[in-house]
Amino acid sequence: MSRISRRLFLAFSVLTVGLAQAQLSIEITGAGANRIPAAIADFSGDATAARIVSGTVRADLERSGLFRLVDPAGAVLDENSPINHGDWKGRGADALAAGSVGRAPDGRMEARFRVYDTQKGVSLGGAAYITGNDQLRAAGHRIADYIYEKLTGERGVFSTRIAYVVKSRGQYLLQIADADGQGAATALTSVEPIISPAWSPDGSKLAYVSFEKKKPVIYVHSIATGQRHIVANFKGSNSAPAWSPDGRRLAIVLSKDGNSQIYSVDANGNGLQRLSQSGGIDTEPRYSADGSSIYFTSDRGGSPQIYQVSASGGDARRVTFEGSYNVSPRPSPDGKSLAFITRREGRFQLAVMDIASRQVQVLTDSNKDESPSFAPNSRMILIATEVGGRGVLSAVSSDGRIKQRLTVAAGDVREPAWGPYAQ
Repeated sequence: MSRISRRLFLAFSVLTVGLAQAQLSIEITGAGANRIPAAIADFSGDATAARIVSGTVRADLERSGLFRLVDPAGAVLDENSPINHGDWKGRGADALAAGSVGRAPDGRMEARFRVYDTQKGVSLGGAAYITGNDQLRAAGHRIADYIYEKLTGERGVFSTRIAYVVKSRGQYLLQIADADGQGAATALTSVEPIISPAWSPDGSKLAYVSFEKKKPVIYVHSIATGQRHIVANFKGSNSAPAWSPDGRRLAIVLSKDGNSQIYSVDANGNGLQRLSQSGGIDTEPRYSADGSSIYFTSDRGGSPQIYQVSASGGDARRVTFEGSYNVSPRPSPDGKSLAFITRREGRFQLAVMDIASRQVQVLTDSNKDESPSFAPNSRMILIATEVGGRGVLSAVSSDGRIKQRLTVAAGDVREPAWGPYAQ
């Protein structure tokens, strides 16, 4: 595995009293063995806007670990510039992107681009995105997604968002940021803990657990309006919300009848249905990719293991058998893999099971991993871990080759959730 010994320091705003600005540091600690050499020419047009867009594209592709950027040596090319494929091939670039940023007729900014395969000497296509002056980085993310998909065959996730909880100065901040950590804003601030954020399938809402009522209560929160409503506030604990793929229901954990058990409920809080029946503790539910079943953690067999039950309830079957401690199941969006936290020799590490073959691979070498969350293309997994006694986020590819570390200097960062594709 190749090593990249540099850091990208990305500043983002935190909209909360007493914490005007924090710093997110992304350290790329591992990259793919066979990275695609690609050049992103300097875009033409409005110099400042072009620099923001092309810089965002370069940072996204390099951060993915799948690309090796070739220095364009100051070449300025727009989407209509004639391309000397042999020259770029001679520089070591298998692919080239060129474009421009200028003012659209309605006064907004327009980013145009085209992507080329220099080996075959052909255009792979292009597009134009119109955006506001303050959304130039969003255009860059969309361009990076386009390039990523054309060159890898997989849909890119640079335009997606992540949610996480920062604990700083006695406050808990539920943060939402771009996938690269920039543009962060605070959805909720509380002096009581906030845990288990979960994105709705359309990305418009977050479900989470807040202790502001001095007990765990489940809320659904609209990202656009900030309005929220209580989904579960029963006697005892209300925890671990997880959305069904159609966004109509949530799997939740309630202790209202004794031990913690799995239930489902409509997103508006109606239609409560009990799904699990055991004398143990059943928790951490997650719907399968097709919505037909729910994975969850239970100690019904004596030690914490992962089980699977029909989305309508019934008998559960055990899924994990290797090791005495396996928790926090997270099925991949493509339905092929199951991420979870396993304990090996006293260390809590991220593992992935191939659902078809049941083969398990441990992906990390850390000690206190928790809360895994897949990217919507199933390639990367975001986790919370601990370094030097402080909570940080890490991202690792599903094959374990590509690794990143994300830290917030202002405090502990935990409870990550990777959002769906942008609508």
